[in-house]
Amino acid sequence: MDTTADVVVIGGGVMGTSIAFHLAEAGVRVVLAERDELGSGSTCKAAGGVRAQFSDEVNIRLGARSLEAFARFGERPGQEIDLHRVGYLFLLSRPEDVAAFEEGVALQNSLGVPSRMVSAAEARRLSPLIETDGLLAAAFSPDDGHCTPESVVLGYATAARRHGATLLTHCEVLGIDAPGGEVRAVETSRGRIAASAVVCAAGAWSAGVGAMAGVDLPVEPLRRQIAFTGPMPDLPRPVPMTIDFTTSFYFHGEGEGLMLGMSDPDERPGFQLDRTDAWLPRLTDAIAARAPRLLDAGLAGGWAGLYEVTPDHNALIGEDAAVSRFLYATGFSGHGFLQGPAVGEVVRDLYLRREPFVDVAPLHAARFAGDRPRPEINCV
Repeated sequence: MDTTADVVVIGGGVMGTSIAFHLAEAGVRVVLAERDELGSGSTCKAAGGVRAQFSDEVNIRLGARSLEAFARFGERPGQEIDLHRVGYLFLLSRPEDVAAFEEGVALQNSLGVPSRMVSAAEARRLSPLIETDGLLAAAFSPDDGHCTPESVVLGYATAARRHGATLLTHCEVLGIDAPGGEVRAVETSRGRIAASAVVCAAGAWSAGVGAMAGVDLPVEPLRRQIAFTGPMPDLPRPVPMTIDFTTSFYFHGEGEGLMLGMSDPDERPGFQLDRTDAWLPRLTDAIAARAPRLLDAGLAGGWAGLYEVTPDHNALIGEDAAVSRFLYATGFSGHGFLQGPAVGEVVRDLYLRREPFVDVAPLHAARFAGDRPRPEINCV
């Protein structure tokens, strides 16, 4: 085990491994500490969607930059990630949502994202499983899609090691030594790592990590569940990531069937990871209303994972004002996996005190203390 580093990255999901890769590639001595296996937290439970369709300009830029990186992932860092650019299709049935997405599409187009508003009829041509009753319009971007989260973590981890990073698994962080607001070391279950900088990329567990250094990171864990259908031999392909925005019910192609999911408004914050059937009646109702043919497919398994949610459903990216060199990238509220490549770049540049390709100052955690929330509308 290395006992000295320039930076200790806490968390071995897509965010942590991306940050470790980008720092190590830039010549920074990095140790990453993951209490379990790499990707074993929220990343391995993610739906794998990748997109640039957001309402917030910073998120649009982070999403678009990440899409570029996913498209080149086989070359840099060098890993097959099974990228399917089948598009994202948001189905809209409320006038206020249509207006908001029209505004969002205009902003996305101004930033180079080829999204567009489409009619209900065109939405059904794009995603033939849906019914259009009650639909007013939809928003679609052909560059979006999905890929395999575990492969992204593997690619970043392998390349980070190749550039000299040390990635420690089964290494739990027990404390952060930061006397007088200066990071000195990280205490772990495998010993002390002397370092002058820390990056918290601990996802749903970030609030506890921040508290070790006296840093307030307002992140709460929230259980989300995913289900899979059995094989659907007559499934029309390709299947875009299709999202009924009113209910949050979504599906996309996975193997010979579909992956599908939906939020549960009755879910309360906590670290529950057991599967429950409580959400299934609401999911069944949403399927019956929007894609009734899926009712005949049957469910063949699934899992539960954790969202890392902030009060405005937008990320926390920055460096703490009181604890020097305590950086963080967390609280992505469901869109962390898809922004991992770009955020790795950003955190690298923040550490090196270089100007990132996008100004992430609006995502600083201090926005809540100053009553300056930055809400993201396009959450799933």
